[in-house]
Amino acid sequence: MIRCIIVDDEPLALEILASHIAQFPQLQLIRRCRNALEAFDAIHTQQTDLVFLDIQMPSITGLDFVRSLKQPPMIVFTTAYAEHALTGFELDAVDYLLKPITFERFSKAIDKLLKIKQPDAEATKTYTYFKVAGNLVKINHDDLLLAQSVKDYVHLKTKQGNHLTHMTMKNLEALLPVDTFMRVHRSYLVNRQAITLLGRQHLEVGDERVPIGENYRVGL
Repeated sequence: MIRCIIVDDEPLALEILASHIAQFPQLQLIRRCRNALEAFDAIHTQQTDLVFLDIQMPSITGLDFVRSLKQPPMIVFTTAYAEHALTGFELDAVDYLLKPITFERFSKAIDKLLKIKQPDAEATKTYTYFKVAGNLVKINHDDLLLAQSVKDYVHLKTKQGNHLTHMTMKNLEALLPVDTFMRVHRSYLVNRQAITLLGRQHLEVGDERVPIGENYRVGL
């Protein structure tokens, strides 16, 4: 699953792109952003693989926004102005869509993106090594139930026991397959298959009660 956000100050443009995204089961829209500030918050609080990004926006352009990111996710520019196309591709954009964006043109962009993403390659990896107390510990993804950040560390709860590793939650997200694990709170990431109860304010993984952050509900 490719988790994406839309960044555009035009409500109609947001609606059109959301409608196009809904036609692709490989895409999951996790947030609609009206400006770069909201997009910055989304990217740094939620696992974001893809951004549909307008160029002409208040305060900061989409081009400058991408330049401000240390590790930008995949970008598809959406704009009414063709003259920025070269700059857009120089920023390693996957594609550059001119408004009004037809579904046919949108589909071509997604086909191109899926070839780049190569989800089959990701799916073949079933484990990750973590540094624990000076050793590398192999944890199968099926055995990892949830993770909780504790300051500069992440507490990993598995079927066999618990481990503490020095890592940020964002780095952990980058290591794990997005179709198996999901961020549900600033401090929590869970294995989708391990969820035993899903409520509005919290979920449960076995006997562990996990809060659901407001910014993460849309992804559930």
